Amino acid sequence: MDPQKRKIYLQFLYTISISSFLMLSAVVYHSWWNRVPEHIRIHKSAVQSMEFHVPASGRIYPAEKKEGEVKAVLETQNVVAAKNSVFLDGPVTFVSGENMAQYVMELKLFGVLPFKNVDIQVIEEEAVVPAGLPVGIYVKTHGVLVLGTGEFAGMSGQSEKPSEGILRSGDYILKADGEEVTGKQEFMDAVSNSNGQEMILTVKRGEEVFDVKVEPELTRNGEYKIGVWIRENAQGVGTLTYLQNDGSFGALGHGINDIDTSTLMDVESGSLYETEIVGIRKGENGSPGELTGIIDYSPKRKLGSIDCNTVQGIFGMGSEELTRAAGETPVEIGLKQEIEEGEAEIICSVTGKPEHYRVEIEEVHLDKEDVNRGIVLRITDEKLLGLTGGIVQGMSGSPILQNGRIVGAVTHVFVNDPTKGYGIFIENMLEHN
Repeated sequence: MDPQKRKIYLQFLYTISISSFLMLSAVVYHSWWNRVPEHIRIHKSAVQSMEFHVPASGRIYPAEKKEGEVKAVLETQNVVAAKNSVFLDGPVTFVSGENMAQYVMELKLFGVLPFKNVDIQVIEEEAVVPAGLPVGIYVKTHGVLVLGTGEFAGMSGQSEKPSEGILRSGDYILKADGEEVTGKQEFMDAVSNSNGQEMILTVKRGEEVFDVKVEPELTRNGEYKIGVWIRENAQGVGTLTYLQNDGSFGALGHGINDIDTSTLMDVESGSLYETEIVGIRKGENGSPGELTGIIDYSPKRKLGSIDCNTVQGIFGMGSEELTRAAGETPVEIGLKQEIEEGEAEIICSVTGKPEHYRVEIEEVHLDKEDVNRGIVLRITDEKLLGLTGGIVQGMSGSPILQNGRIVGAVTHVFVNDPTKGYGIFIENMLEHN
């Protein structure tokens, strides 16, 4: 072979080898990273065993300081060479003391390369009522939500786009000329009454709040518009996950996202209402099913107030009627490391009342990047499969129980396999407290 060609060939092989090694290393590193959760909760006065199978070691110390006696003792099957040392290549047993506290586990790969800091919290045992009740949901946004901008025909027939490049899909219009925007109609009236004068709109985009200027234009019908599509509320059917002793609740297991912008809605207020399931569209491969409910929005049918819309679900305070309707006995929560692959059950209302149905937990991801997909489960109950075909829209929030504890809630369905779906850990839903 020509020396020059041989040199190029060897350089090519060298490049391919290095690239392959780096890619393999990245895949392995990512796998190790996901095996070790960033947050671990342990019930006080409990013994908790976990297996990570990661070549990492480190030490544990109180979060507020790095010295002093550690009340949560860590033991492993390895030989511990130094006080408070921990090795993750073998089983790790956490033995917590009687005091609630917070610690940091500082880890290094192979004892050398900085890897991950893990937050460890010793918490009280907690019990909640697993509900599984269908509820009607109504939420009102802060101001009005911008779905998108558009154009319209002006007085002379020309195309007008007053908001193009100024407002964006996902923006919230909070004020118009200094006045709070309380609803869609009020905002449309403000634009209509502007007489074409430049308006100053206070806009929230992500976490940033700022003012923009928009000049309304006349339509061919003689109305002033700014060429924007807006929404002020959302409603639908979901499932109540749990009730706590003080009447507070958690539902859905995921946030309410706007159907057009796919963004988490910035909720100002909301309510739960009684709902009656009147129809079921069974799920099929490629086509998620759905529960159809009639929601009674009259004040006497109100079941609670929604205070918070987060990626973990919706939360608020329930009424006495909601407490009576839940009816179940409180059960202790199960932490994510206590969940086992195997048999479990969910509670949902597809026949008019909450019932327990068999499921199989197939995967548990302790540190899944998407908080709503920590659990993978499959519906195995023949009755439920006969009714719904699996997991359908409206079942989001159905509590998941295993070994007598509530461990999570159903969140999403696999589009191509309605018998399978995802769940969120119950401890993640309770984080908002």
